Amino acid sequence: MFGDAPTPALVLINVLGIAGIVIWHIQGCERPTGRLIVQILFFAGMSFVLYMGGIAPHQSDDVYAEGLTALLSKSARILWWTHLAWTIIGFIHIYVRLNRKPQEAHLILDMAVAAIYLGVALSVMGFVFGLPIATLVTTSGVVALILGLALQNTLGDVFSGIALTLGKAYAIGDWVQLSDGTAGRVTETNWRSTNLLTGLNNIVVLPNSLLAKQSLTSLSRPDESHLITLGVRFTAGQRPRIVEDAMRSVLEASTRIVKEPPPAVALKGIDAAAIEVELQFRVASLATGTSARNEIIDLIHDRCEAQGLSLAEPA
Repeated sequence: MFGDAPTPALVLINVLGIAGIVIWHIQGCERPTGRLIVQILFFAGMSFVLYMGGIAPHQSDDVYAEGLTALLSKSARILWWTHLAWTIIGFIHIYVRLNRKPQEAHLILDMAVAAIYLGVALSVMGFVFGLPIATLVTTSGVVALILGLALQNTLGDVFSGIALTLGKAYAIGDWVQLSDGTAGRVTETNWRSTNLLTGLNNIVVLPNSLLAKQSLTSLSRPDESHLITLGVRFTAGQRPRIVEDAMRSVLEASTRIVKEPPPAVALKGIDAAAIEVELQFRVASLATGTSARNEIIDLIHDRCEAQGLSLAEPA
């Protein structure tokens, strides 16, 4: 045991802590699982040496008050607390990746990481340097109150973003439409805003507080398919059943629409001037809506020529 000779234990803890940091950085962000395994091994090794040396990282260091041993003791405890934070954060990252929602959980993950680092920082100041934690917490509370009053709008965006993330109103890649008419695909969500890529290939940056106040329609749920309606007017001298059959053959001939659920032809009305028909069909996504509509219009033109159907004047 190291109980009677603490200096070798402190040296070993410092060596393990520094080696763990170096290897952690060498592995890079591309191997999160490998990073976590290495982090756990080094943290477990440091904890074992602490236990064997009779050193408690959560107790104030009063024995080694000065000299090289005091420096080694403080650095060993700081490294242990740092590795504890990284190990917990590593488990959180792995959990998020296993749920396959790293982008949607970005805000919540940032909050968890910030809380862990804050807790570790307070622990280091209290247990390693012997500072009064209660005073620090009180002081930080006053500072937080002042900052909160100065940053009301920014904090409103932050908490609105957290609420939207927890409510799962949308996800990265969803097509959404707001009550003010803005529509686009969600490309990014962060602490302050949400970015939409519109059909004109422009990025619209919406503050989260503004987004939370509007009604939002998800065009990607329950799936990406989207219903399109197309109205056509035929002269009243033609039989409605023939018009219906002709439009149904147009939908069956289309290659750019979704066939399940099957498209439909609705006879909307008839008067002395025209028969009003509505074609109802789905496309795989909004991105293919324009090309599908163009194909349907072209097929309608060909079918009218082939069957002698006449289009009516605009209402």
